[in-house]
Amino acid sequence: MISKILVPTDGSKTAKKSLEYAVQFAKQTGATVTLLSVIDKSAFVPQSIPAMSVSKNLIEPIENYLRMAAESYVEYAQRLCLKYEIPCRTVIRSGRPVDEIIKEAEKSKVDIIIIGSHGKSALKAAVLGSVTFGIINKGTKMPVLVVKN
Repeated sequence: MISKILVPTDGSKTAKKSLEYAVQFAKQTGATVTLLSVIDKSAFVPQSIPAMSVSKNLIEPIENYLRMAAESYVEYAQRLCLKYEIPCRTVIRSGRPVDEIIKEAEKSKVDIIIIGSHGKSALKAAVLGSVTFGIINKGTKMPVLVVKN
């Protein structure tokens, strides 16, 4: 029986589609939903620059902006859950998205992860670092339902 669903969101069209699917799925099963947005810090700190040489004055505004964006993503998702009277909770994490999604799934003891996919091929996903591809191939112990765009 499915009683807990994890829905990662990045505010994209694909994430919104998977959220809508998850809300309808939760409504049918009576499940609760955990809404997760991950701030990917590696996206704004170049890997070739030592952390010591990057100005904190530059990083803090970017990090604040990304946090505000993540908050808006989960707030949108929360409003959709509330509209359909689906119990939900929101979580915002910082780190590598694949790792943080799996950590939250294990911590929350969810029964399923419902996530969107842009429908890229496996080769493109491996090269581009697709989060969905990473979750599926990281050895997750719970089912992953992929909603294609």
